[in-house]
Amino acid sequence: MESKLLNIGFGNMVVSNRVVAIVTPSSAPMKRLKDDAKEGARLVDATHGRRTRSIIITDSNHVILSAVQAETISQRFMAGYDLKEEKNKIE
Repeated sequence: MESKLLNIGFGNMVVSNRVVAIVTPSSAPMKRLKDDAKEGARLVDATHGRRTRSIIITDSNHVILSAVQAETISQRFMAGYDLKEEKNKIE
C-alpha cells in the first residue's frame, strides 16, 4: 500500500490514508474536540503560532491543527485521491 503525504501548511505533512475528517474549528463541538485532545495528549499544533483555520482528525484519534483553510486542504486531499484513481485505471 502506497502512502501519500498531504501538505497541511508550513512544510508539515500528514499521511492522507490516515485522515478521517477535515473540519473548520468554528463550532463549539470542534472546540471541545480540540480541548479533549489536548487533555489526552493527542493534539498536534501545526499552526506555527498562527490562527487555526482547520482541524484534521486521524484514524488514530489524533487531532491536528492547521493554519490552512479546510477547503484548501480538502482540495489538496482530493487532488491526491484523483491522481491515485487515475494511476489505478492505467494499471
